[in-house]
Amino acid sequence: MDQVEVAVIGAGVVGLAIARELALRGREVVIIEAAGAIGTGISSRNSEVIHAGLYDPAGSLKARLCLRGKALLYDYCAARGVAHRRCGKLVVATTEAGLARLAGIAEQGAANGVDDLTLLDRAQALALEPALACAGALLSPSSGIVDSHGLMTALLGDAEHAGATLALASRVGGGTREGDGWRLRVDDYELAARYVINAAGLFAAELARSLGAGVAALRFARGHYFTLAGRAPFNHLVYPLPVDGGLGVHLTLDLGGQARFGPDVQWLPDADPAALDYAVNPALGPMFEAEVRGYWPGLPPGALQPAYSGIRPKLTGPGEPAADFRIDRSLPGLVNLLGIESPGLTASLAIGELVAESLSPSASR
Repeated sequence: MDQVEVAVIGAGVVGLAIARELALRGREVVIIEAAGAIGTGISSRNSEVIHAGLYDPAGSLKARLCLRGKALLYDYCAARGVAHRRCGKLVVATTEAGLARLAGIAEQGAANGVDDLTLLDRAQALALEPALACAGALLSPSSGIVDSHGLMTALLGDAEHAGATLALASRVGGGTREGDGWRLRVDDYELAARYVINAAGLFAAELARSLGAGVAALRFARGHYFTLAGRAPFNHLVYPLPVDGGLGVHLTLDLGGQARFGPDVQWLPDADPAALDYAVNPALGPMFEAEVRGYWPGLPPGALQPAYSGIRPKLTGPGEPAADFRIDRSLPGLVNLLGIESPGLTASLAIGELVAESLSPSASR
C-alpha cells in the first residue's frame, strides 16, 4: 500500500492553494481529484471576482480570510504573471430606501478592516459610471477580477515544483482511521496518509461522513449567468444590494471586457451532487433583464444570452442567516472544509496558510 504524508482531496482553487502551501513547507503531498482535470467544479463556475471583504461579520473566517486572501492574491498574481485587474466595484442602492442598507455595508466593511471604501451620492456615482441608475453607491476600489484558470495552473505548478503530485480521475470512496493516520479507498487501491485534507467542494460533506465525521448534509444553490452581446458601458463591477442566499444579479467584467450578469439564487432540493444539473434555461432571460435594468436601464432588449451556471455549497438554507466557512478538525489528522463558497476564491491562499498552520508541530493534532 502506498503511503504519503498529506492527501489533499479536491483540485479546485482551495485544494490547490492548500497543497501548494503544504508542499512549500516541506510536506509530502498528493492531490487526489475525481475529475479528469483540475478546477472543473465550483472553481470554474463563478464570477472570478476578487472580493474586498464587505459583507461578512467582523471576526468571522469569511471576513478574516477574505481580507488576508485578497492581499495575498494580488501579490501572487503580480509575481506569477496571472492575469487580473483591480477594476473596483460599485455596490448600488437603486432607491432612497436602500441608502441605509448601503451605509450598513460600508460600516461592516470598515469593521472588517477594509479601509478604502467611499460612499457616493447619485451625482458622484454617475460621474464614474454615466450609464448607471442609482440613488447612491459604495465604491470599493480594491475589488477586482482574476483569471481563475490561470491562477489554478500557477498554484498547481508551484505545488508540483515543490514536490507535490497530482492524481486525476481518482475518486476517494471513504476511509478509516488506522494508527496515527488514515487508510483511504481510492478507486480500486488503498492509500495510507498521515493527514487528510477534505477540499472536495460540493462533495465535501458526503466525503466527511464516509470518513466518520458527523457533519450535516450541504444545501445547494444554483446560480445562472448570462452574457451580454456587445460591450457594456461600464468600467467597474456593479453589484445591487444583497439578497437572500447571494449578492444579487450583478455585473462583472471578464479580462477581455465582456460583461456577464449573475448569479441568481435557485435553491435545489437535497440531491446527489454528482447528478446536479448545470443547464441554463433561456426562459430566465426576462427575469435577468428586469434585475439588470434596475441599475442599468439602458440594457438593450434581448441582449442577454445564456452562458453557464454554478452551484454553491451552503451550510444553511433559504431564509436562514448565511453561515461562516466551516473548517472542521473534529477527528485526528482530518481537516474538512465545508461550505466554502464565495469568497472562497479570494480567500484561497489564506485558507492554505490556515490549514498548513493547523498541521504545524505547535498546533494541536
